[in-house]
Amino acid sequence: MFKYSLNSSTIKTTPILHKIAVAAEAGYTGIELWHDDISAHVVAGGAVEEIRKCVDDHGLKVPTTIHIHGWFQPAGEEHTAAMDTAKRKLEQAAAVGAPFAVAGPPHGKADRKLGQRHYHELLQLGAQFGVRPAFEYLGFIEDLKTLDDALEIVEGSAHPNACIVLDPFHCYVGGGGIESIAKLRPEQVAVSHFNDAPADPPPHTQRDPDRVMPGDGVIDLKRYCELLGQIGYSDFVSLELFRPDLWEQDPLEVAKIGLDKMRTVAEG
Repeated sequence: MFKYSLNSSTIKTTPILHKIAVAAEAGYTGIELWHDDISAHVVAGGAVEEIRKCVDDHGLKVPTTIHIHGWFQPAGEEHTAAMDTAKRKLEQAAAVGAPFAVAGPPHGKADRKLGQRHYHELLQLGAQFGVRPAFEYLGFIEDLKTLDDALEIVEGSAHPNACIVLDPFHCYVGGGGIESIAKLRPEQVAVSHFNDAPADPPPHTQRDPDRVMPGDGVIDLKRYCELLGQIGYSDFVSLELFRPDLWEQDPLEVAKIGLDKMRTVAEG
């Protein structure tokens, strides 16, 4: 049995404190929070402590915060600046109670050896705050688009805290499939995002807004969940969609429908 989380991108246009309330009312036990939303709340005069209190008052967990970028392969002053930004985001993650923070890949060709070293550095930085940066592959980028690509970075970092963000959509559009989940240990999985993909357009042309609710697409999510079970993973699966049409709808209704579809797929 999995735990169910709402990635707050699914109801992106809703203010952060309302997102948290919606997730709890809809029946989730977790919510993934985006650093842009946390920072916007602070800029508007709020405090990170208010966010943490809201999460705690609603009885939720924060599986991850999203996302840390730009850290993978720049050098010199650019890398220093990227790590300074990463430090601020890791502090935010710790402040809202997240054990993991999502760390994304570069969108162009990747220098994998350099990225492995920088991921080790990022993991060392995260350890100062009790937060594990979790490497994320993206199916629609030039490189590092499959789970096996991500495993190369994770294993090459040679760090005990190295871990991965799983996502069936990225497995599908990146062409790597889902069977490599069997290579993982459960402690290597920070979170599994959860979503589906339509039959059309072709997988390699799909982008974030093409995602659909679990069970509404063509990904073999039953097999996906079976593989998670086989490796002993029973933590959070998190509904992650980026659909402008859903952002225009009632966020509570969207969240409730999403949870029902997740349960139907994962428990059916």
